[in-house]
Amino acid sequence: MAALSAVKYDKQLKEYYEKKLAKGKSKLSILNAVKNKLIHRVISVVQRKKKYENSVNFSLFLS
Repeated sequence: MAALSAVKYDKQLKEYYEKKLAKGKSKLSILNAVKNKLIHRVISVVQRKKKYENSVNFSLFLS
């Protein structure tokens, strides 16, 4: 459900979903990738101990 909401309301993830859909990927496969992206965002925020910033340059820092 989180992936569906993210695709609907998050601009970056919506663009990603539409781009992959246009390339012929299956919807469930794309939603699985979106889930993975959301998990990575959460992990990054927890590791940095900072508030999430929704920007184009939000880089994933996993060390």
